[in-house]
Amino acid sequence: MRVKVLEGVGAEVSQIDLNELADSEIDDVKTAFAEHGLLFFRDQDIDEQAHLRFSRIWGDINVNRFFDAHPEFPEIAVVSKEPDQTFNIGGDWHTDHSYDHRPALGSVLVSRQLPASGGDTWFTSMYKAYDGLSAGLQSFLESLRAVHSAKHVFGSRAPEARQEAIGDQFNNKSAADELEDPVHPVVIRHPLSGRKALFVNSGFTLRFEGWTEEESAPLLEMLYAAAIREPYITRFNWQPGSVVFWDNRATWHFAQNDYQGQRRVMHRTTIEGGPLEGVVGIH
Repeated sequence: MRVKVLEGVGAEVSQIDLNELADSEIDDVKTAFAEHGLLFFRDQDIDEQAHLRFSRIWGDINVNRFFDAHPEFPEIAVVSKEPDQTFNIGGDWHTDHSYDHRPALGSVLVSRQLPASGGDTWFTSMYKAYDGLSAGLQSFLESLRAVHSAKHVFGSRAPEARQEAIGDQFNNKSAADELEDPVHPVVIRHPLSGRKALFVNSGFTLRFEGWTEEESAPLLEMLYAAAIREPYITRFNWQPGSVVFWDNRATWHFAQNDYQGQRRVMHRTTIEGGPLEGVVGIH
């Protein structure tokens, strides 16, 4: 197995077959994942059962409440865009499942049908986002917690224009409406690496705990801008056989919507995580 560290975020893993992983290779992949938070695999030929086997190495699979499920393998969410659709799923910077009390460990995304061009996914590092802030701001943020929610994205409270654009790509609005909004530390101690990471995102973070949304907006917008500095970003070009495994606690991602009139189909599993710890008192 060969691991090539990328300049922005993540590492490309080669000389490995995800269908047949020896115990030593699993250990090596776990080490690489803990260190980099984002792994890219090329030239893989895995079916749905192999996709699930690889995902279960990391933990239980979270069955997505809002995306279409694979008709034969319900633990796999089908993330697709049809030629006549203008909206794509994941088309802005975010991290998945921060709206859960136990945010997901990560996701394994497998390419199944790709457009002739376009459809890249961009990733950025939340370790670097935190490290790039001033010491004073870091210290201040470590004392804060933030409220996250899915209602404004998946629920009936989503803006009307967004609901019209989404159409039937999301399901189960009532489940989103009923979710209790969790509160997470703004800076977390990552459960695998022990490093400090910024844990807010423009997709699902509403406000700081004890602040109004209006009061929160300027600081959140500044943090969002700080998180997407060019040196932190890796742009991944999907090809047949591409598999990506990202850590939702250490990265954001952004699915590009630049292939109008073409079909794109991806299969995604999401792995259960756990509650996140803050870093107050840790230096």
